[in-house]
Amino acid sequence: MTIKTFLAAGLFALTTTAVAQTNQTTEAKMEQLNLVQEWDKTFPQSDKVSHTKVTFRTRYGTTLAADMYIPKNAEGKLPAIAVSGPFGAVKEQASGLYAQTLAERGFLTVAFDPSFTGESSGEPRYLASPDISTEDFSAAVDFLATNDLVDPERIGILGICGWGGFAVNAAAIDTRIKATVASTMYDISRCQSQGYFDQMTADQRYELRQQLNAQRTEDFKNGTYALAGGVIDPLPADAPQFVKDYYAYYKMPRGYHARSLNSNTGWAKTSSLSFLNAPILAYANEIRSAVLLVHGEKAHSRYFSETVIKNLTGENKELYIVPGASHTDLYDQTNIIPFDKIVTFYQTYLK
Repeated sequence: MTIKTFLAAGLFALTTTAVAQTNQTTEAKMEQLNLVQEWDKTFPQSDKVSHTKVTFRTRYGTTLAADMYIPKNAEGKLPAIAVSGPFGAVKEQASGLYAQTLAERGFLTVAFDPSFTGESSGEPRYLASPDISTEDFSAAVDFLATNDLVDPERIGILGICGWGGFAVNAAAIDTRIKATVASTMYDISRCQSQGYFDQMTADQRYELRQQLNAQRTEDFKNGTYALAGGVIDPLPADAPQFVKDYYAYYKMPRGYHARSLNSNTGWAKTSSLSFLNAPILAYANEIRSAVLLVHGEKAHSRYFSETVIKNLTGENKELYIVPGASHTDLYDQTNIIPFDKIVTFYQTYLK
């Protein structure tokens, strides 16, 4: 054996050992989550799909909890879709409904709780981050791409509300994603840093930074993270219609869930800080894979999708407006959510 061959063999063995050790370390660090096994969703269980709980890790070390839905009597490797959202919701709400419905149409799906929320791990609780939230989608793609039931060349994602923005951002960075749907999308960075309808001034933004950084000091002193509160309750009589719509979903039996941030105590107040200087959709114009934006005609948030579609390039990009629909109609109103349109889109680009 020559020195060159010996070194190559040694390097290969060393590398193989290192990879094996890394895999073992990853497995060892997978947190054992105490997942609820009974059906506790805000929607009825379908008899057309098989349902199971699964977990997978992110690159940042959090373990995500997810519901996996598999079409019954499915054969061969399936196209797969990872689903999450809305921002401040859990997988037992809108994302699970989307995932189960798409599984009824022939896709293997996972609806996951984002890092720091729901049944997923992550401390401190109820924090959000532009980077980590985007990574959560890619971690779901890791899980799907290595699943024996999935065709790794036919993976898509779907984000609802604020997770629609993260889904578009994930499509900009993760080339394994072949098709992306953003339903009733929020650009959380834009909303946090510029306010609704871009009404926030630079002075107001600076004042917000001061408030949030003062809160950081208080949180550090107290050893806890103050929460911002979920959807306002009791509902003021003069609340804007979209706030009334949120209340009707998150606070009423229609959509309430005990683990949902929006239904209860909300995000940590300082979560907003990370979005003020981090525009998540800066490279949306470089997405080459297919993107479908779905928005309600009467949604207060419609302008987010209308801005994004202007920045997307290529013939495989589309904005679909649902006549008469509000923002929250696309959370759970199955007679309004354009599932036929969404399924056709995925069938076209996940083939």
